[in-house]
Amino acid sequence: MKFTGTSISGLFVVEQNVAKDHRGAFVKNFRQDEFQAAGLESNFQETYYTKSREDVIRGMHFQSPPHDHAKLITVIQGTIIDVVLDIRRSSGTYGQHFAIELSRENRKSLYIPRGLAHGFGVLSDSAIAYYQVTSVHNPQHDLGIRYSSFGYEWPIVEPILSERDKAFPALKDYHSPFA
Repeated sequence: MKFTGTSISGLFVVEQNVAKDHRGAFVKNFRQDEFQAAGLESNFQETYYTKSREDVIRGMHFQSPPHDHAKLITVIQGTIIDVVLDIRRSSGTYGQHFAIELSRENRKSLYIPRGLAHGFGVLSDSAIAYYQVTSVHNPQHDLGIRYSSFGYEWPIVEPILSERDKAFPALKDYHSPFA
């Protein structure tokens, strides 16, 4: 695996190990020893996936302390634009975002540390995004920032959003629990 740092501290693009032959491909998107060697939190407690159709935007989600978590996002079908927003108040990149296209074809994952809000938009007909997280879901601590409130220009003209995601506060109106 190859871990490439980004403009946001602790956020890494992970290039997966892929073995291809005449039958297809074998993809390894996680090895705990390699994550530990890279200094990344990797004690994943829960895994799940979302299946979404084209033009869906999900986000910008996070869990607040003490139920916050690091996460690893991998796309196993389709293509998404994955967007992360730094909401750590003491961070030198507070309020800044990072975006990357993730797809089954490019075999990249995104490692997101605690204190960053995460969302994505579906660019293909449909997409399946697979999550590995270091804490179990806690509904009372499951929060978000409005997807359109921090300066990212989503490449989706008519986004499809949940009512919950539409109601999230703007970044400027949110007091982050992350120091």
